[in-house]
Amino acid sequence: MSNGGAQQDDEIPGRGTQPAVTLESSISFIIARRWLTIALSLLFMLALAAGGQYITAVDVDVRNHFGKDDPHIVALEQLEATYALSDAALVAVAPRHGTVFTRETLVAIEDLTEQLWQTPYVTRVDSLSNHSHSEGFEDELVVGSLIDDASSLSDDDIERIRKIALGTEEIAGRLVSRDGRVAGLVVSVALPEDRELGKLEVTEFLIGIAAEAREQHATIDYHLTGELVLNRAMRDAIDDDMAVLAPIALGTMLLVAIILLRSLWGTVAIVLMLVAVILSALGFTGWTGMRLYGESGAALFVLMAVTVAHSVHIIEGMMAGLRQGMDRKQAAIHSLAINVWPVFLTSLTTAIGFLSLNFAEMPPFKVMGNMVAFGALCAFVYSATLLPAFLSIVPVGVRPLRPGTTDFFDFLGRFVISRRVILPWSFGILIVVLIAGVSRIELRENWLELLDESYEFRRSTDFISENFTGVESYEYSLDSGREGGVTDVEFLHQVEAFAQWYRTQPEVAHVFAVSDVMKRLNKNLHGDDPEAYVLPNNSDLAAQYLLLYEFSLPVGRDLNNLINVKRSTTRVTVVLKSLSTDEKIALDDRAQAWFRNNAPDLETGATGVSVVGANSIQRNIEGMLLGTAVAMAIVSLLLLFVFRSLRLGLISLIPNFIPAIMAMGLWGYVVGEVGVAASVVTAIAFGIVVDDTIHFMTKYVRARKNGLLPSESVQSAFRSVGKALFVTTVVFGLGFMVFGASSISTNQALGLLVGMTVILALLVDFLFLPPLLMALDGTKETTKQIRERLKREIEQTEETGVT
Repeated sequence: MSNGGAQQDDEIPGRGTQPAVTLESSISFIIARRWLTIALSLLFMLALAAGGQYITAVDVDVRNHFGKDDPHIVALEQLEATYALSDAALVAVAPRHGTVFTRETLVAIEDLTEQLWQTPYVTRVDSLSNHSHSEGFEDELVVGSLIDDASSLSDDDIERIRKIALGTEEIAGRLVSRDGRVAGLVVSVALPEDRELGKLEVTEFLIGIAAEAREQHATIDYHLTGELVLNRAMRDAIDDDMAVLAPIALGTMLLVAIILLRSLWGTVAIVLMLVAVILSALGFTGWTGMRLYGESGAALFVLMAVTVAHSVHIIEGMMAGLRQGMDRKQAAIHSLAINVWPVFLTSLTTAIGFLSLNFAEMPPFKVMGNMVAFGALCAFVYSATLLPAFLSIVPVGVRPLRPGTTDFFDFLGRFVISRRVILPWSFGILIVVLIAGVSRIELRENWLELLDESYEFRRSTDFISENFTGVESYEYSLDSGREGGVTDVEFLHQVEAFAQWYRTQPEVAHVFAVSDVMKRLNKNLHGDDPEAYVLPNNSDLAAQYLLLYEFSLPVGRDLNNLINVKRSTTRVTVVLKSLSTDEKIALDDRAQAWFRNNAPDLETGATGVSVVGANSIQRNIEGMLLGTAVAMAIVSLLLLFVFRSLRLGLISLIPNFIPAIMAMGLWGYVVGEVGVAASVVTAIAFGIVVDDTIHFMTKYVRARKNGLLPSESVQSAFRSVGKALFVTTVVFGLGFMVFGASSISTNQALGLLVGMTVILALLVDFLFLPPLLMALDGTKETTKQIRERLKREIEQTEETGVT
């Protein structure tokens, strides 16, 4: 007996003898005309690869990660159109010692404010220095910049500015931290039609300005954050991943193949397959007009692993044939004959599993699913044509097994068979313990935390979040019900009550509303009497105050970002502390409850990128649960047809579904937090781990059809496919673990979760599935019969010296 797919059968599960004859004829035709096969395969690959010219730059825009019909994206775009909001970036100024209320720091803020007005496509700059501060002198309203010529400020002037800044709700927590140690400058831009080029220009300018400021003021730190800056950092991270991780992953896979296959030409064949499959998948993306995203890198990693897995099975089968004394052509035909059906099934089930990603809400995962599905089918086509034809030409050599050596997987099969009773119970306990860890997982998705701490953007964002203000916000657009209604006193009181309620919530860092402006104006026009810091008691008076204030504002400092043009709606901004996804959703739910109980006419949901991100996880999980269920149902029906057995079809589902849940549970114990990757990992893992199950099950079913008992069939499956499954799992596991080193948090979590899943799946296939098959297959064997058979095999091994 020999390993590596040496078993040769006349009939394949799910197929009759006549189709098998046709299959043998087709395989013989492919190998007999191997040069033609190689040429046609390469022409097919080149035709697909030509589509690569239509691939556009990788899309790193955070908002494009959500579907255009996502109701929360639609609401966000409506809000931005209503209040003339645009893309923005935040520059934080943090002196290393003391507060921002020193002459040097205030000069730095004033200078930076002026420089930010030179930003490409700038529309507005908000800072401590140009804040429109208002004061009242008798019945006159005076509006001017809070800081004017900082270099000439006296100590008394600086103290006055400090008291105003920290005592004004519109400034404290928004333009300066409440402890006075960090100041913030917000620059808004209106990007051109070519948004990507505009973003690049803006971020390059901001990075340059920050660098110059650091040189001029060595004792002050400058930090950049915001959606604009994130997009630039994301592009850098993707470039780094592709330049570093992709070669490492490829090198790791090839090294594993070389070590375990011990065949140089086999490794060359794998490289040829990788080139063909990757170019075909990328070309398909270009021909179909799909965009590539940062997460698309995961698709390439999956395709690398799938391609290596298919190749290993074909190469192992050929090497087994060579050990039996066949020539290269006979060995190639032999390998393809015993592997083409399971490789086809695994390609089909992988495609089905990844096509279920189309149930996801986020476009990046849909693109990933379609790329991998098409690439997996291409991998089958090349495995059945290009690979065996190439192997039949090159001088593939094998090392014969040395006398006295025992195959590890033959030993493993005996181990599992001899412990067929204790293994299901002990492994079942492990499964239950790991699955229990799922309850420890907390969903958390923060678009500003997409990168790890190795990037300046993330470090700056964390600094701002910890020392200045929250980096996520909720936006509410409150409708007064009529044109000009924002100055109705009753409406203002409702807005004020809502703002005050939010300020009492522990999850909130800052709240800004039009009622804050109206209270300040009422105070100003009552001689700055602190007792007058209340809303006006007359709607007409409130309208006059607001009109007088707007006439006093300089160009570019109007209130259009707070009140719409018709003066019928106003915006309330709620800045959040660092929250989990569930906490964000729960907070908005409480806000809706407040509206229903206190101002039902104003009830509206929160919007903003934070809302989109929080709800996208929920929507993705719901969509992917449905998608995974559909994929599992289709694969189940397929396996039932293939194995022609309801019992075996149902048994085969267990090792396909359980490993992903076990991996999530282990993640819950070790890490605890996970973002959007959680919504798709089950579907991705299912599309991968089903391959091992199919290879093991097809070999088991073949043996059963040849008249072997369940235990003998398990032993046969271990001998014929055990090594190949081990090699492919190591390739998958190490490849994804390398991807887990990505600096993009989504890819990082995805890589580690899928890597853990495929390793756990192999353990399930080796230690849990075989005992289930022996127990539930329908043919009972006594312990005595199994022991006698194992004893005879051991004695035979000792006599021949070779397994």
